[in-house]
Amino acid sequence: MSDYKLAQLPWLSNAHQGFVDVFFRGKSSHAHLLNVDRALGGVVLANACAQTVLCQQLSPQGACGQCKSCLLLHSQTHPDLHIVEPDGNQIKVDQIRQLCQQLTQTAQQGGARVAIIVDAERLNIAAANALLKTLEEPGDGVMLILQTNRSSQLLPTITSRCQTLAFTPPSKVDIQQWLAEQRLLPQPNAQGKVHDVTWCISVVGGPLSLANSLRNQNYQQLLTYRQDWAQSLQSGHLCNSLLNLSEQQIVDALNVLYLYLRQYVLKSNSKQQLHTAQTDLTGLNPLVQAKILDLAGRIMQMRQKLETMPSVNTQALCQQYVLAFKKITH
Repeated sequence: MSDYKLAQLPWLSNAHQGFVDVFFRGKSSHAHLLNVDRALGGVVLANACAQTVLCQQLSPQGACGQCKSCLLLHSQTHPDLHIVEPDGNQIKVDQIRQLCQQLTQTAQQGGARVAIIVDAERLNIAAANALLKTLEEPGDGVMLILQTNRSSQLLPTITSRCQTLAFTPPSKVDIQQWLAEQRLLPQPNAQGKVHDVTWCISVVGGPLSLANSLRNQNYQQLLTYRQDWAQSLQSGHLCNSLLNLSEQQIVDALNVLYLYLRQYVLKSNSKQQLHTAQTDLTGLNPLVQAKILDLAGRIMQMRQKLETMPSVNTQALCQQYVLAFKKITH
């Protein structure tokens, strides 16, 4: 599910140790909710928690990594670990029914039976309801681990039956340092300053996806969108890359615009100049700021609608937002 190991993602350490501590003392719940995005390593953490439960020589520091169970997990062939991922955009009821049936069977390794549900917020209503009985009465030796990117989208009946694992996400400084250790940061400029790539962290989702973007050059495209939005908003006309967006690219472009507008207002509040636009931001009054934030909200709503819309005129949509911005600020 991920190329990263737990030890490579330092911000997961405390959450994982917290899980180990509770389980080692025999105080663990039968169902745990990991509200940790994939892009923060949520799946990595879920796997590490499963290994904690299944390890045959567990210590207070965690799984041993050497027992038969750990070796089976490493080779992804452990018969008592069951993983459910979305089938398309949803986790469907048949997947959960099959999982619940598997969890009633005797553990082949003589220990626990563990289920990981990845992207649990994608459980459809029927699937969520099918899971409830197992959450209420899981049976002896059964552990369910639900990883979610957005716990707010889970049914309250699901979250109330799970113990939520405490997790503190890394700061932008932490992420910048981690990326430097991965040797993914751009070279310093002439003044010796390193460009802060974390500006787009909310667009890409988290440090793992940002790392992938930096590796495959997708980050450069996001940077281009930001620069082109700055130029377009200043001139009132679409510029460069925004003139030829595909339906696949429009979502990223609108994510960048949303973030740009919010940063625009924040910069105006701190009376600083936004580096990507040659515009004095100190003159924005509270009413203008509120209107810009409202525009940003409408952009995010449209971005969410685009996931289900069959087609869209990307150029007309972008121009609409440029003109709306001009009307607000002039």
